[in-house]
Amino acid sequence: MKQMAVKYKKGTEKDYTVRTCAWSAPGCHPTGCGLLMHVKDGKLVEVEGDPEHPVSQGRVCVRCLSLPEAVYHPDRILYPMKRAGKKGEDKWERITWDEAYDLIEEKVRYYQKQYGPESIAMMGGTGREATFYFPALSYAVLQTPNNVGVLSGLSCYGPRCAVTEYVLGAGYPEIDYAAYFADRYDNPEFQLPEYIIIWGKSPLESNSDGFFGHAIVDMMKRGTKIIAVDPRVTWLTSRAEYHLQLRPGTDAALALGMLNVIINEDLYDHEFVEKWTFGLDALRERVQEYSPRRVADICWIKEETIVQAARAFAQAGNSSIQWGVALDMNWNGIQAIQGVLYLMTLTGNLDVPGGNTLAEPASFMGKWRYDTHKQIPEEIYENRIGNKEFPFFNYGLMACSPDNTLEYFEQQQPYPIKMVWSNSQNPLANAAPVPKRWYEAFKKIEFWVCQELFMTPTVAAYADIVLPIATFAEHDGVVIPHFGRNSAFLGAVNQCIERVGECKSDLEICFELGKRLNPQAWPWQTVSDFFTEQIEEKTGLDYPGLKDKVVQQQHYVYRKYEQGLLRSDGEPGFETLTGLIELKATIFESWGEDPLPYFQEPPFSPYRTPELFAQYPLVLTTGGRKFTSFHSEHRQIPSLRQITPWPTVEIHPDTAAGLGIQDGDWVAIENHLGQCRMKALVQPTVHPKVVHALHGWWYPEQAGTEPNLFGTFKSNINMLMPHKKIGKLGLGANYKSNLCKVYKVSGLDD
Repeated sequence: MKQMAVKYKKGTEKDYTVRTCAWSAPGCHPTGCGLLMHVKDGKLVEVEGDPEHPVSQGRVCVRCLSLPEAVYHPDRILYPMKRAGKKGEDKWERITWDEAYDLIEEKVRYYQKQYGPESIAMMGGTGREATFYFPALSYAVLQTPNNVGVLSGLSCYGPRCAVTEYVLGAGYPEIDYAAYFADRYDNPEFQLPEYIIIWGKSPLESNSDGFFGHAIVDMMKRGTKIIAVDPRVTWLTSRAEYHLQLRPGTDAALALGMLNVIINEDLYDHEFVEKWTFGLDALRERVQEYSPRRVADICWIKEETIVQAARAFAQAGNSSIQWGVALDMNWNGIQAIQGVLYLMTLTGNLDVPGGNTLAEPASFMGKWRYDTHKQIPEEIYENRIGNKEFPFFNYGLMACSPDNTLEYFEQQQPYPIKMVWSNSQNPLANAAPVPKRWYEAFKKIEFWVCQELFMTPTVAAYADIVLPIATFAEHDGVVIPHFGRNSAFLGAVNQCIERVGECKSDLEICFELGKRLNPQAWPWQTVSDFFTEQIEEKTGLDYPGLKDKVVQQQHYVYRKYEQGLLRSDGEPGFETLTGLIELKATIFESWGEDPLPYFQEPPFSPYRTPELFAQYPLVLTTGGRKFTSFHSEHRQIPSLRQITPWPTVEIHPDTAAGLGIQDGDWVAIENHLGQCRMKALVQPTVHPKVVHALHGWWYPEQAGTEPNLFGTFKSNINMLMPHKKIGKLGLGANYKSNLCKVYKVSGLDD
């Protein structure tokens, strides 16, 4: 048999193993876990972890292990399709790619000429490989400024990145887990963190954004201690030195209370703070409003626990904070993020071994994807949705306000939206609050294009053209953790099998349609040429070289602020207005926001709305991660559905007993906005006044036609989420803290 000619592939022509790095779809964030893809007779038969991958080291999640089930699933979309009946009917006609592109090109040019480029909106999903390419698809292919989403307040990752850029002048502050070093924790430059604060994140389940969660376990085995901030008891919180089990939505108060202790007890790093920060006196004055006693009452945490945790973190050697989406999912999230950044800062734990690593705000393809907005004339770009109301939001993220997007769709004012391109997104089932409002608003769009792996409620309801996308087993690509904001390595996605059907990668679709609609933005002859241009300068590798190497770790320099490596002018310091870390965020004032962090009660809470709390006496939180799913994906994968067969709501045993609810009962979760149904998971993992519900649930086994749409509204926790309860600057919304009541029902459909 013919032998393989490339280094990443070993075996014979039909039976072989490929080394690769995972991305999506099916989804996860760009962690780039190393995989061995075993192929027999040309078919992917087994997935294992790659022990040679320097970061994941052979560890792998069940989502990757189940990849063959997704690749060969009988319900997978394999060919371009055009709707053959009315919208909401499951009637489709198979067409060619050229026919699909011809129709799309015709519609794009028509809407651009008749209504202007703003009449087209590009919607993209979270975390998947499409995340890299949908800004370019918006700006450089469709040439629309309206790169939109449905997640209220863009409450995922964006708020953390934006605030970091404004007050720190740097890229994402990831914990130092020795990912930059080939010898990892044994590297002499690395220092084991004494403490890691895990704040509002489930790193073992989600591996989000570019961090490999099991590294925390590795460091715990070597002696690192954990401080956990989480309203739920998890595997990690149960092993923490301190578990700050706060009331959902009170993160800003807790951060301010810990800062109060650190500043008033003079526990901060004087040398670092006095040389590299601006605004300490103003912050000192602000935290006096947040005594540990007051914060304990707000957060439902013992005062001594707050004080002890703050002292432990401040008095420790080098330590770090791993933060998560819970900080974003809060209308007070900007201030909570400020507070957590200031905990890193005051303790001197930024860009030191074992602290929080820093990098430039964007690099590699992460910079390219947003630079593509320069393809659009400035006057058109300035007319994007939400720009006038939320300049902070758009200046830092170059995107559109999801909350304003709903209003534009509903009112078709101040200009009409005629076409939507939905890229690997399932908004009805997953991200959209008030989903029935979005459902009706989407009906006002004349023409939809959807890129997907499977038929979803959104595709079934609205798509006119469906384009099949390839899994990462079926195409080449590049994984860049943190989207280029703090990338410890680059990983090659190496195609391991021939494509099933006629699916294409996200980048191929951009290339092919881009060369039709806007060819000057797509000068590369091949995808390989594009990747080479993106990586060669900083890695010294062309794309074939990265494919053979599979993983290329990056060089890391600590204390970059001392060497002028964080500022565009090459001077020491940080890329902010003052050149320092801004403990008083001067730029916030220009947008009408308080420059200092503060706490405000969630919009619906026991204290802000006591009359509502009397009717709905439980605090509802949601969005916790599961090993078996990535948001609304994987619901049709047999092995994963066997592990997690139904949506569940966690409820404390005492609370359940008082309501006559037993473990496994079907229950309704209800508030003044809506209702959904799940099974009760009765266990002492939440406070008696708190319940936690899963998100992203729909039922692929049910009818996909109108009005059922795969049961997308039946177990949809977003039925209870409000519209536009967001921060003053447009970022952050209260997905994590609402009110509800729970009561027993006979079943899902009674």
